[in-house]
Amino acid sequence: MSDSPPSPGSQDPAASPASLDLQAIRTGIDAIDEQLIRLLNQRADLVLQVAEVKKRAGLDIYVPCREEALLRKLCQINANQHGKLTEKAIRSIFREIMSAALALEDSLKIAYLGPAGSWTHQVAVHKFGNSVEYIAEETIEGAFDRVASREVDYAVLPIEHSTEGAVHHTLDHLVDSQLQIYAEILWKLETVVMAQDDESPPAAIYGHPQMLAPCRTWLGQRFPGARLVESASSSLAATHAETEKGAAALGTPLGAELHELKVIAASPREISSRARFIILGRRSGGPSGNDNTMLMVHATDRVGALLEVLQVFARRNVNVRQIENRPLPADNAGAQACFFLEISGHHEDATLQEAIHELAAQGSKVQILGSYPAPRWVEER
Repeated sequence: MSDSPPSPGSQDPAASPASLDLQAIRTGIDAIDEQLIRLLNQRADLVLQVAEVKKRAGLDIYVPCREEALLRKLCQINANQHGKLTEKAIRSIFREIMSAALALEDSLKIAYLGPAGSWTHQVAVHKFGNSVEYIAEETIEGAFDRVASREVDYAVLPIEHSTEGAVHHTLDHLVDSQLQIYAEILWKLETVVMAQDDESPPAAIYGHPQMLAPCRTWLGQRFPGARLVESASSSLAATHAETEKGAAALGTPLGAELHELKVIAASPREISSRARFIILGRRSGGPSGNDNTMLMVHATDRVGALLEVLQVFARRNVNVRQIENRPLPADNAGAQACFFLEISGHHEDATLQEAIHELAAQGSKVQILGSYPAPRWVEER
């Protein structure tokens, strides 16, 4: 009588009913996985056909309005089928599928405001997936230069933080550049504490001042014995956690992955802040049916100047979503006003074209900084 174990395809007579049920379930999962691989490859073949059509027509490979419409459709299909996967899960799964498709269609390169592991890096990876190439840039100006010189296809840059307001460097560079906003991303900022191990509480927690500020009270309650130490960057903070015994760092989940550190705590939702990021491109996105447009309006600085600008849109029932006032560096006399307006609609819409022409007739200079799909989803890890 042989003592050798049963072959993989045979059934062990001594196996319990529970183990046999588990084996049957796993066999079913394996069969579905095989179908998924076959279908994904069939999808990839179609993606390559799409790429050829786009190249012949000179169309953009990445189309944010098409991406968002497809994601919404998939989430609705899941809801109609009473699927157990959440909307967040559906979006995450298909974002990686789309990322792989983008890599097939073209060698897509994305610049982001670094260093690696920054919030902007986290947002870029979440938006474009893990299959495209990422390039860190130390400055906003450097990211603009890379897009303008075609070293990269797009750049992801911060434009507003819920607690600190507009990122003026981004707005100023938009005015001085021919580049435009191609898409917009809303993001819920999640800060994590990372360390080499989670067996003992950290003696010191390093973090960039921007990350430390909203987390000080929470960190004092969660890690009462830890010193809070400001660091020049989140990347440097993570390096301290890597190299110093008993040290931890504040950063992003992606930063923890890059530095091979364990996440030992995550900031509670009540102290989470939100930020807006733009995808910078060489032109605006096409109309999607639900868009926003960023305008820069130069007007004479006088009483009622802003009101006159706003009335142009109000008369046409156009929503002005946001207003930002910026000084003009060359305007030493203070005779000019510069307003950044985010308005509902696409700049190609007839109503917005009429409004822009009326502003010009009033003596204002209007610069279109980009039209892009209005985001409906607050992204989060």
